[in-house]
Amino acid sequence: MSVVYTEMENFHLANQILTDLYQHNHQDYPELYYLMANNYAHLGLLNDAEKYAALYLEKDADGEFRSEAEQLLTLLELGLSDDDEDFDFDFEREDEILIYQETAFYHLQRRDWHEAGNILTEMIQRFPDYQIAKHQYHYALFFVGEHEEAIQLEEKMYKQYPDSTYSMTNLIIFYHDTGKVEQANLLIKKLSNIYPIHCEASLKIAISFAYVGHFNQAFERFYPLPKGKLINHLDYYRYFALSASALNHQALAKRIWAEGCKRHSELAREPLPWFKD
Repeated sequence: MSVVYTEMENFHLANQILTDLYQHNHQDYPELYYLMANNYAHLGLLNDAEKYAALYLEKDADGEFRSEAEQLLTLLELGLSDDDEDFDFDFEREDEILIYQETAFYHLQRRDWHEAGNILTEMIQRFPDYQIAKHQYHYALFFVGEHEEAIQLEEKMYKQYPDSTYSMTNLIIFYHDTGKVEQANLLIKKLSNIYPIHCEASLKIAISFAYVGHFNQAFERFYPLPKGKLINHLDYYRYFALSASALNHQALAKRIWAEGCKRHSELAREPLPWFKD
């Protein structure tokens, strides 16, 4: 999955998966070091790229990626010594992306679609190769009422990346709300056999299942998710509570919702998920 994200130029997501693996199994998989180095290099984090490329050669000197790691280190040595200003700029770029990400995420989770769309439009203009922002923009665009445009843009990306979890989860919701039941069901069937490593991708699948009323599948996806990593996701509480209630786990639904309201005052002002139209 990480390699797929790298090929899609979603280097952040690729390294999030690798970081999780690195924290648990790094001694068993030395190639993680090279893959992380490669992603860091693409992100412009040259010191991190150099660190992990060197670690790879230290841990697996005759490994599959030896030649690539040596070439990467040579390029990095030239880049790091030639222009410190470029290196500083890369850090600034990374910080700017993170600020845009966090700001857009804040508004998306609070369903402030117009503000989220404005931020994501600006982010896409600044970083046109950052694919996740485009998926998020299509989502915000759909919920401000621009259904046709949102669907067309997401379908275009899906044709380009037919294994994109982001595209499939977006389109399931878009098709459901516009009455395209057959198209939605085809994607639901496809997603039913996909179990991402990354918890946020798993969360998106769970939410999309709950959104369209496939509560058994949604609940099966929600239940094993690491709650500690998702406490800032208001939709985690909304749709997990909804799924639990729909399956008559009322005590669990109330507990999930109470915890969400305690962490996020915005949720306390919303109607109970299972009483919404």
